[in-house]
Parts: sequence; C-alpha cells; structure tokens
Amino acid sequence: MTETVLAIGGLGTPELLVIAVVIFLLFGATRLPQLAKSLGQSKRAFKEGLDEGAKEDEKEAKEK
Repeated sequence: MTETVLAIGGLGTPELLVIAVVIFLLFGATRLPQLAKSLGQSKRAFKEGLDEGAKEDEKEAKEK
C-alpha cells in the first residue's frame, strides 16, 4: 500500500487538490493574494496576542 505524503486530518492529496480548485473558483485569481495576505496578518495578530498574554502571566507571577 502507498501512503500519501500530504495528509491533513484524513484528507489525501486528491481531496486537497479538489478543495484548492474549489477555493480558486470561488475567490478567483485576483482575490487569492489578498486572501493570503489577510490570513497572514490574522495569524501574526493572533501570535502577538498570545505573546502579550504570556508576558502578562509572567508579570503577575512575579508580583505574587
């Protein structure tokens, strides 16, 4: 048996390709870069929020 190298949550390569094609058809070639940029910004903001929360936790732990 051959296993797919790219598998996310039980999805194999053919399923992921179908999903990618559907996303391409829904958003079009012009909006995909904008979508990727907004996803990157959201990820960065989420990471910054986690870092700020960790810093606040450390600060509270030092005060106690």
